[in-house]
Amino acid sequence: MPVPHMTQDVTPAEIAAAKARLPLAFRAPLPVRLRNTAVLVGFVALFGWCLYDFDFSPMRVMQGLGRLGQVFSFMFPPYIWTEWSEFSEILNGLGETLAMAFMGTLLGAAFAFPLAFVGAKTINRMNWLRLGFRRGFDVIRSFETLILALIFIRAFGLGPLSGVLAIAVAEIGVFAKLYSEAIENASNKPVEGVVASGGSGTQAIRYAILPQVFPVLLSITLYNFESNVRSGTILGIVGAGGIGFLLSDRIQAYMWDQAWSIIFLIIAMVYLIDWLSGLIRARFIGTWEGTR
Repeated sequence: MPVPHMTQDVTPAEIAAAKARLPLAFRAPLPVRLRNTAVLVGFVALFGWCLYDFDFSPMRVMQGLGRLGQVFSFMFPPYIWTEWSEFSEILNGLGETLAMAFMGTLLGAAFAFPLAFVGAKTINRMNWLRLGFRRGFDVIRSFETLILALIFIRAFGLGPLSGVLAIAVAEIGVFAKLYSEAIENASNKPVEGVVASGGSGTQAIRYAILPQVFPVLLSITLYNFESNVRSGTILGIVGAGGIGFLLSDRIQAYMWDQAWSIIFLIIAMVYLIDWLSGLIRARFIGTWEGTR
């Protein structure tokens, strides 16, 4: 037979007596309350100072939203190029951006792949050499791709070559770090099995480590390729060629209808690349898993 649930009301007097006996159970200590109050006041003061320093005002926001609405009004109906000479220029810009991202990603991955083994602690036991390479990866990653593009434009001139080099150098630091971390996270048991059967260190990497990390490396590379397509658009604005240059030209000329059509094409291209990347992941990772 179920036991009936019995409840007993607690009187306010009993609650007051419990608070008197155990005050810390009902309220944080004074130092903790002072610290929380100081953090809250500091956060509010910092937020208020940022609004003041950035010249924030409701009137400015309303005016900006009005102008933004005018810009958005050019989105629909989308502009359609009626002459092939104009549309071919847009397609050529999209192709340049795609090629720039592909070449930059490929070069970055090719240089980063061997460096990743030097930076992985499970492969390279010399701490001074490994840490030296890891700090080098950090230095490369500290440079934004846009800054590298400006440097290479100064050295090699305007055009996609500067964009390719900027993406490639930036990706060396990113890929080397991510690849080395993937290698470090690989299980050591297959390596021990290859070595125990008489395999060399190179064979252990080929038959024990690479089968584990290949899906991760492929996913990292494809994702960064998608990201570099978007980065290539920005690089074109500063003179590295591609669709970004055409987009910047239309925006500066206040041709917002064409600018929005170019943006829609960029979105479609990124979506298509994302879809193709998913197919590549499913195809190659599945094949690799089946041959392990």
